[in-house]
Amino acid sequence: MPAKSTKPTALLIASGDLRLSANQTCWPAQREMEEALTAAFAKEGWKLERAHPVDDSKKHGFIDSQKMGMEVFRTIDPKTPLVVAEAVWQYSHHVLAGLTTHKGPILTVANWSGQWPGLVGMLNLNGSLTKAGVKYSTLWSEDFKDTFFKTKLVQWLKTGKITHDVSHAKPLEKIKMPPKLAKLGAQMATDLQTNKAIMGIFDEGCMGMFNAIIPDHALHACGVFKERLSQSALYHETQQASDTEAYTIHNWMVKRGMKFALGDDHATELTRDQVRLQCKMYAAALRIADDFGCEAIGIQYQQGLKDLLPASDLVEGMLNNTDRPPVKSRDGKRQLFEGQSMVHFNEVDECAGLDGILTKRVHLALEQPTENTLHDVRWGEKFGEDYVWVFLISGAAPPAHFVEGWKSAEGFRQPAMYFPNGGSTLRGNSKPGEIVWSRIYVQDESLHMDIGRGCVVELPPEETERRWQLTTPQWPIMSAVTYGVSRDQLMAKHQANHIQVAYANDAAAADECMLLKAAMAKGLGIQVNVCGGRSRTQAWA
Repeated sequence: MPAKSTKPTALLIASGDLRLSANQTCWPAQREMEEALTAAFAKEGWKLERAHPVDDSKKHGFIDSQKMGMEVFRTIDPKTPLVVAEAVWQYSHHVLAGLTTHKGPILTVANWSGQWPGLVGMLNLNGSLTKAGVKYSTLWSEDFKDTFFKTKLVQWLKTGKITHDVSHAKPLEKIKMPPKLAKLGAQMATDLQTNKAIMGIFDEGCMGMFNAIIPDHALHACGVFKERLSQSALYHETQQASDTEAYTIHNWMVKRGMKFALGDDHATELTRDQVRLQCKMYAAALRIADDFGCEAIGIQYQQGLKDLLPASDLVEGMLNNTDRPPVKSRDGKRQLFEGQSMVHFNEVDECAGLDGILTKRVHLALEQPTENTLHDVRWGEKFGEDYVWVFLISGAAPPAHFVEGWKSAEGFRQPAMYFPNGGSTLRGNSKPGEIVWSRIYVQDESLHMDIGRGCVVELPPEETERRWQLTTPQWPIMSAVTYGVSRDQLMAKHQANHIQVAYANDAAAADECMLLKAAMAKGLGIQVNVCGGRSRTQAWA
């Protein structure tokens, strides 16, 4: 009998997608990451052992359901050091149940790569653990050999926890707030709490994103209430829209300059029928929002309608744009939400929905562009003197954010491994300019907001294309710089896979928008952190 290993041991689990196609496609990257991570542990005298085997019949080694996650955790000693390794997008609820009762140290780790959304998956899990009150540490690396990673890993192996530099985040109370903006923010908060608003939720809880669900009591305190809608109603309403209306909406976009890469093969190409169905869904979403008096709506889509309809992403981007195809009420007497965007929060992320409501109201008050969207914090690299993030999302990005608006918008088929019925993306390269970024999240049963300033930079075309090809080239991209917030600081503090962004006309206007939104959030009882500085070199007073 071989001698039992005397090395200290940590167990590794890997949460994956629910979709077999995604798990199989992404498994090689996960396997490569696990090999590098295992070698890094071995160099420190530790053994890293998988807590669940690779399934040869499925051809991957991911935990691919909540049921499986619970079964795996039944075999794990709750006091054992545990590593959650992610090189892919993952469904947090697959492992959340087990992690909530695990007593040993927990480390979430992702590979620094844009190939698959591993960083996105890890950030979602981190935000979910924070919301659930689970203690954890987090770490990331490109090759698991750099000094930062090795130093932090040793810290976790010795102490069971990692400390990161989060000095970039300061409570709002430590920032000098102009009295005029403080007063206006308080007034706007009181107005929302008094007159209230409705957030339309097309099926709650997309893709295991526990962090994206705001508890009702916390949302109600802001004056916002959920209208819980069914995606089956959206599907039905989509079927009621006419072919003529779909043609008119499609033709409107083409006349504005959008280019669709159309083909004939439904399984692999973007077809005209897919686009027309998306146009019908767009009209349906506006009519339902009108029916229920919604100020914002969120479509879950991916696991709800994927077998029935094309993707909702083109719909979402149209909704978030002020200049969008007109849609009449059912009786034909009114144009719905004329002259304004309908805030849509991708993947029914309610934290982004509340943020979108605040953003639109603040930017209207200051006469700034109201279009806003969430993006995934997908990846990034240094370019020149800046660390430039790749903010990238499958949908919701409005054409107003692109370099030439609708003229530079493109429609490509959604990747088949995620979207079996295709559908057009709304792809574009975000224009250079000043932005406000933010994230609302849940911690200790209450709402918090991290907010900061930044800019979108214009990269050489070949660099933008390189970044697209290293991520998902069909999706809209934003090349963003977060003022005064480093890569590692954002990763350590950010409590979500998503980040909210909105443009302002210039730096001074963006400063005002950020401060007013922070003041309004404070008035709603949200605990606000101001992150970084007001420019690359200037700190907040």
